[in-house]
Amino acid sequence: MRRRGGLLGVVLLLVLFGAGGRALWLWLDRPIERVSIRGELGHVSADYLRDRLAPLLRGRTWLSVDVAELRESALAIDWIAEVRVSRQWPDALTFELVEQVPVARWNDDHLLNPRGEPFALGPVSPPGDLPDLAGPPGSGAEVLAYHERLAARFVELGLELSQLRLEPRGAWRFQLDDGVWVMLGRNDREARLARLTAAWRRQLGDQASHIRYIDLRYPNGVAVAWHGESDPDGLDEAEEG
Repeated sequence: MRRRGGLLGVVLLLVLFGAGGRALWLWLDRPIERVSIRGELGHVSADYLRDRLAPLLRGRTWLSVDVAELRESALAIDWIAEVRVSRQWPDALTFELVEQVPVARWNDDHLLNPRGEPFALGPVSPPGDLPDLAGPPGSGAEVLAYHERLAARFVELGLELSQLRLEPRGAWRFQLDDGVWVMLGRNDREARLARLTAAWRRQLGDQASHIRYIDLRYPNGVAVAWHGESDPDGLDEAEEG
C-alpha cells in the first residue's frame, strides 16, 4: 500500500508539473504585440518594411513562432540583403535588417548588388546615376565585373560607360556618355578595344557628337555609322573576326 501511495504521489506530482508547465507556456505564448525594425535604411522606409512583414506575422504567437523560418521569409522581401530576428520579452519581435546596396540597373526592371545578384526595384526609386546593365539570367556577376574593367579603361579617355549589354549569344555592346553605341562582339575583345582607343584619340573623339554607333566586329579597322547617314552595308550582320 505504501508503494502504491508513493507511486500515486509521483504521478500526481508529474501531472501538476505538466499542468503547470502547460499553463506557463500558454501564458508566455501570447500574441505578438510589437515589432521593431532596426538597421541603416537609405532607400526603403520602415513603413514599407512593416507592410511586407505584417503578413508573415499574422496569426503567429510570440513563443511558438519559428524565427529561422521567419528570417528566410523576410529575406524574400525586395531590398533586404540580410535579416536577424530575435524575441523581446514579453510579446515583441525585433528585426535587424541590412539593406541591399544597388550598384547598377539590371534588365530594366531589376537592380544588382555588389555581388552581381539581381533584386527587384519594388516601389523604391533607386539612385539616378547607376549604370544600365543587361544580360541573360545568371550573368549579373559577369556583366558587372566586365563593366568595372571597361569603365576604368574609358576613364583614361575622359568617357563614361553608361550602358553595357551581353547578348544571349555572347556578344557585347556598350554605350559611351549616353550617346555613342559600340558593337564589340564576342572575340578578340582586347585587340578591338585597342583599335577603338587609337581611333578615338586620333579622330573619333573630336567627332563624337556626330557618331551614331561604332562597329568593331571586323578583322581590321573600325566601321562608323554617322547621324543622318544610312547604315554601312552589312553593318548589323558583321561576322565575328
